[in-house]
Amino acid sequence: QVQLVESGGGLVQAGGSLRLSCAASGRLFSDYATGWFRQAPGKEREFVAAITRSGNTTYYADSVKGRFTISRDHAKNTQDLQMNNLKPEDTAVYYCAAEKNDDYSYTSLSRYGYWGQGTQVTVSS
Repeated sequence: QVQLVESGGGLVQAGGSLRLSCAASGRLFSDYATGWFRQAPGKEREFVAAITRSGNTTYYADSVKGRFTISRDHAKNTQDLQMNNLKPEDTAVYYCAAEKNDDYSYTSLSRYGYWGQGTQVTVSS
């Protein structure tokens, strides 16, 4: 079983950048497909980005495509989310996730069964 801990959230102005990091313990990131989700106040948790076990394929929500990049650092056993050109609508708690049920698509919440505690990202206009 894997434990996940996010870091790197904060307050940034619109157009700025942030880099989120997720550290794994107990297992290697490469043992799982993993991803990032976010949840804004009063809204459901939504898919942001995912990467396959091999790391060869990535997936992005349309709303972040071209602005966000998911990556892994195998030496550190971490997963990062580079977020550029941030918009106020990107404001949310961001969660790192690892898969538990590969019957679902990479973009589906149901695929992921291991979650970090979340990190707040606030983008001011």
